[in-house]
Amino acid sequence: MGHETSVPNPWMILPFAVLLGTIALAPLLAGKWWLKHYPKVAIGLGAITLCYYLFGLHAGTRVLHVAHEYVSFIALIGSLFVVSGGIHIGVKGEATPMTNVLFLLFGAVIANVLGTTGASMLLIRPWIRMNKYRITAHHIVFFIFIVSNIGGCLTPIGDPPLFLGYLKGVPFWWVAEHCWPMWAVGLGMLLAMFFVVDTLNFRRAPKAVREKETAQETWSFDGGANVFFLLVILGAVFINKPIFLREALMIGAAVGSYFTTRKSIHEANDFNFHHIQEVAILFIGIFATMIPALDWLELNAAKLGEPTPAFFFWGSGILSSALDNAPTYLSFLSALMGATHDSDIHHLIATNGISLIAISVGAVFFGAATYIGNGPNFMVKSIADQQKIHTPSFLGYVFKFTLPFMLPMLIVIWLMFFR
Repeated sequence: MGHETSVPNPWMILPFAVLLGTIALAPLLAGKWWLKHYPKVAIGLGAITLCYYLFGLHAGTRVLHVAHEYVSFIALIGSLFVVSGGIHIGVKGEATPMTNVLFLLFGAVIANVLGTTGASMLLIRPWIRMNKYRITAHHIVFFIFIVSNIGGCLTPIGDPPLFLGYLKGVPFWWVAEHCWPMWAVGLGMLLAMFFVVDTLNFRRAPKAVREKETAQETWSFDGGANVFFLLVILGAVFINKPIFLREALMIGAAVGSYFTTRKSIHEANDFNFHHIQEVAILFIGIFATMIPALDWLELNAAKLGEPTPAFFFWGSGILSSALDNAPTYLSFLSALMGATHDSDIHHLIATNGISLIAISVGAVFFGAATYIGNGPNFMVKSIADQQKIHTPSFLGYVFKFTLPFMLPMLIVIWLMFFR
């Protein structure tokens, strides 16, 4: 992993477990309390771990290594969030089921350039507007499945777990080269399912609505100058030296985008920093508290024997659906390194590449299985709720959509690629 692994007390994994459990349950059980106090929880638990590593293990180098990864992670996520917030897609008219399928396919592709967060924030409002006469739960959930998660499986920019892998040394284009078959099969199955569900919904709509939906759509694109800032961010991803130059370019692009974008575009997108602020604060706690878990896994995973690709696919996947998929990816990457006694990422890819593919696909795909699997999921739900659109409850999401639609697709991916 590029660092000297410390030997933590296993009890120090507890702050990590408490933080992830709180992130998963507090918004559902005590939403107002969580909204007010989440910074104290995240930073407080993170501080416990950092003090243990700095003053108990005297592992300052390990802490600095993780701090650099955190800055790189937030610089990418935040800059893409700001730049996508400066682009507005206008929609008039209404959408047929086939238009919706093409829009979701476009969102899946663009998620690899803007990230799932950026693509979700850019496209969710046009998606709602183009389906406004019959918008319902399946429109929101399939958008989360495809644009907010599975679409971003082809590049490290696409989804946070893959960018963390890139920071660990996984080559940039390796993901696209090896994950595209799973991406194509999974995306194709979900789009086909959506087309059937949306066609049935379309046929049930009143004749007046169907006629509106077949009217000529008029599209508009505003904020084109932000394409330049987007290119700056994408170019910066490939810069590794000198240290922090990559992050400085990303932050500079975000600042340039924010101050050159017309106020009317930000207002049309309801742009604000609340969502990215929450992500930044929570991930301070996640990056800090997960250090003992990663180190312990790397040191003890060899006791698991030689886990199979299926173990890594289902293991990383199921945990990603219950927790956040970014730390889950790192946990299973550490487990793979420990189980194979191989801390060189390039050698690991050469000898156990299929297991790393399984971890990558599992973390990204299963991130769509619940609202808490990936950051954009709750963002999309909150925007839909603000616009008074029916969205399923946490359990409704799982039982009405994940089990009947996602699970069959995941089983096919396992049978075809990881059995």
